[in-house]
Amino acid sequence: MLQTKRADFNGLAMRLGVSPVAVRIMRNRGLLDEREMRKYLYGTLDDLYDPRQMKGMETAAGIIEKKLIEGKKIRIIGDYDIDGVCSTYILLKGFHRAAGNGQIDYEIPDRIRDGYGINESIIRQAAEDGIDTLVTCDNGIAALKEISIAKQLGMTVVVTDHHEVPVDAYGQILPPADAVVDPKQDGETYPYHEICGAVVAWKLINVIYEDLGIPEHEWMELLEFAAIATVGDVMKLQDENRLIVKYGLKKIGSTKNTGLRMLVEKNNLDINNLSAYHIGFVIGPCLNAGGRLKSAKVALRMLLEQDPDRVSGLADELKELNDVRKDMTAKGETEAIEQVERFYMSDKVLVVFLPECHESLAGIIAGRLREHFHKPSFVLTRGEQSAKGSGRSIEAYHMYQGLCEVSDLLVKFGGHPMAAGLSIEESDIDEFRRRLNENAKLTEDDFVPQIWIDVPMPFEYVNEKIVDELKGLEPFGQGNEKPLFAQKSLTIRNVRVLGKNRNVVKMNLVTNTGHPFDGLLFADGDLFLEEQTGQNTIDMIYYPDVNEYNGTRTLQAIIKNYKFR
Repeated sequence: MLQTKRADFNGLAMRLGVSPVAVRIMRNRGLLDEREMRKYLYGTLDDLYDPRQMKGMETAAGIIEKKLIEGKKIRIIGDYDIDGVCSTYILLKGFHRAAGNGQIDYEIPDRIRDGYGINESIIRQAAEDGIDTLVTCDNGIAALKEISIAKQLGMTVVVTDHHEVPVDAYGQILPPADAVVDPKQDGETYPYHEICGAVVAWKLINVIYEDLGIPEHEWMELLEFAAIATVGDVMKLQDENRLIVKYGLKKIGSTKNTGLRMLVEKNNLDINNLSAYHIGFVIGPCLNAGGRLKSAKVALRMLLEQDPDRVSGLADELKELNDVRKDMTAKGETEAIEQVERFYMSDKVLVVFLPECHESLAGIIAGRLREHFHKPSFVLTRGEQSAKGSGRSIEAYHMYQGLCEVSDLLVKFGGHPMAAGLSIEESDIDEFRRRLNENAKLTEDDFVPQIWIDVPMPFEYVNEKIVDELKGLEPFGQGNEKPLFAQKSLTIRNVRVLGKNRNVVKMNLVTNTGHPFDGLLFADGDLFLEEQTGQNTIDMIYYPDVNEYNGTRTLQAIIKNYKFR
């Protein structure tokens, strides 16, 4: 579908020094006026918001500064995903710098044994260890009972989080901590609420450094970890987030962190030319792999370690864990698709039970099912006490509301419109599937994926200047998707299938005006050839790129979707 948002494209283009195509793309991404577009194009780190605007920030910083100066024992409680690991790293480095040789340590819950966030066991262990102050990061906002116990045991508690605040009939329910910093709480005065836990932690360190007279450039040395977490936690690359990621990616090239540098090298990436894609699909999964299959502490130890040999070993371990995770995911995805094709093709909401699947992979496989069938998808696995699982949804289906309607069947659940997690007795899975489908008000039209096109642009108009200009709109990702263009009625002159897995299709194409160019499609090559039989005219949705080979630069189209005519 073509996006048709209106604006003075030519006037804005002239004032901003870009093409009308770039203005149209920015307008399609929700930018409303020249001020927003100028910040998008030319914003710098000076445009970041003042962390003191965040509710509870100065209170939290004041408490921590006092404890650091007094030399009290502080324990940071993180989480097992990439945001939790980066948040914990930022606070650890920041507190140690502010305190000198302070008594600061950390704990990260085990995904299987502990589940998400701070729990009673972690709190009681902290009390036994003589901990004075607990500081949470990327968790804690929903831990009302647990933080009450910590207070009863005499500990000071500071919560830093970014998740939704629990509510009841009377409104939000905040945990009884000494300070709460979460941009989602009522009365928040911070201008942008969609930041990750690591950015909240990074902002807290900014205030502490300012108050204690530590130079700002030392705070900026933690920028890359706020950027990595923003991409890895799939935050919207808009507003402040986009600036953090844009400049954080550049900062990785000069990072002083041996572990991060080593992990990039182990994955054969150029550290000076990393994109959000590399973080989201290569580095991020490695940092997450420890928390999925072993312990998130592997990733954190790699980032903290100074000895090159030990760093190398930890980076190897993370890469190997991620390779195992990929194999396990592929196996689970195949089994899930086969199960749907055999038994559930007529279902509106897919519920698949994979008893042997590792529970940390359920969400990934549910996402793959959703992509494959474009239907809301749940994947359940066998847990110690009950089945556990995750769901991933489509725009037309409010997944959390769907679970609320069958909550009598569930042991535990939570989520939001597009994703959810749950526990359920195995004996109730069939009834869960039946009732979800009975309640779903979805139609066949809801199962047709929509692709939004920015501009219907013939390839004759594409040149290197446009390609370079599009690169200026990076980083692309959630909320700032890569621009897509469309062209109809192209003639296929030649097709070759490349790659050891035959998953790259290279086409020689020509427009109806006789303009030739190459197109690249990343898909099952043999399936494409089978579909193409007898058909040589194609419509395509594409992104323009430059192919560099032996010093020669040629324009090419990266084909995202196609239809034979």
